[in-house]
Amino acid sequence: MSSNELLLATEYLEKEKKIPREVLIDAIEAALITAYKKNYEAARNVRVELNMDEGTFHVIARKEVVDDVFDDREEVDISTALEKNPAYEIGDIYEEDVTPKDFGRVGAQAAKQAVMQRLRDAEREILYDEFIDKEEDIVTGIIDRVDHRYVYVNLGRTEAVLSEAERSPNESYIPNERIKVYVNKVEQTTKGPQIYVSRSHPGLLKRLFEQEVPEIYDGTVVIKSVAREAGDRSKISVYSDNPDIDAVGACVGSKGVRVEAIVEELGGEKIDIVQWNEDPKVFVKNALSPSQVLEVIVDEANQSTTVIVPDYQLSLAIGKRGQNARLAAKLTGWKIDIKSESDAREAGIYPVPEVEETDDEVTEDLTEEVVVGQVDEEPEVDVEAEEVSEIEDFEESEEDAVEELEDEETASEIEEAEDEAAAEEEAIEETFEKDSKKDVEE
Repeated sequence: MSSNELLLATEYLEKEKKIPREVLIDAIEAALITAYKKNYEAARNVRVELNMDEGTFHVIARKEVVDDVFDDREEVDISTALEKNPAYEIGDIYEEDVTPKDFGRVGAQAAKQAVMQRLRDAEREILYDEFIDKEEDIVTGIIDRVDHRYVYVNLGRTEAVLSEAERSPNESYIPNERIKVYVNKVEQTTKGPQIYVSRSHPGLLKRLFEQEVPEIYDGTVVIKSVAREAGDRSKISVYSDNPDIDAVGACVGSKGVRVEAIVEELGGEKIDIVQWNEDPKVFVKNALSPSQVLEVIVDEANQSTTVIVPDYQLSLAIGKRGQNARLAAKLTGWKIDIKSESDAREAGIYPVPEVEETDDEVTEDLTEEVVVGQVDEEPEVDVEAEEVSEIEDFEESEEDAVEELEDEETASEIEEAEDEAAAEEEAIEETFEKDSKKDVEE
């Protein structure tokens, strides 16, 4: 490899491979030193001076100044050193150009191989540094191919792998399609960085909201927690310390446009956005949305809660195969035991509410036995003796008055009957007298 070829190679690698100039210089210097030591023994301790603008290099030997030389590959006598520079003293490092005139094809080839190896190492380091900074972030790539183990995603200068465990169950992966993936882990290997990506990680949902919602990106709204069952349903809790900001509304967007974009990206995965609250009673209640919650009983010692819901809401609160309760527990970090209202009352952990009843409701609730008992039993009255006497006198006078009234009515009736009888007798006598007069006259 000639000086000109070396210059062209470094320029190409710098521009096309994006390898910094300093990395290239270090690699070339190391390669030339290796090639020199392998093919020449003029010096053991050498360095290389590179002129990248001209594409030239020199091998410089470094020897110690001594009185008596035992190994001319490492030492130089003081007299020789003084000829070059009168300032040299015993123990100084003497440098001289030992570049061979015939660095040779073998040496050049060895240098080239060493250079390329170092350059490959440098390129792997650059890629690793680039993607290690993208851990827990989203990158966009193109699906290259699919086999029984992985989906291979082309990220441009390198490739990422999507394992079956990290795929979303409701998605299909077709070659040449663009895909957004979450960088789960980056490992350095002898072949370069190994990048593991995911489509099911909760972090993917969080990053998608950061991309879609400006208020989250600028920190006005904070994502407090995420719970996800990829491809089916997810829950996310949000909060803002600005009272004028509706955190949930900001994530939903006008007419739901923001959350719908994320749902579409995730293949129709349902997303519940809930308001975070530092009070576990409120937070757990919010997390069980869309179910109605009557009461949340908190056991802080065991980091658990008992949630009471209306009987008709029990299935909704638990969710299909327990999904709603399971996601709510992941979201809040609290254990959640859900009970129906009737079961809670029976267990005595949810009291019957006190309700004021009307007279009609009381009468309807009374049993026949109670009603009979109320009719048969005379109420006890606590009164003084004088009051009893007055009551008895009043009752006697009332009875006398009734009897007098009855006697008067009876006498009146008799009188009327006697008058009617007398009138009838007079009428009969008059009739009889008229008949007698007729007989006499005849």
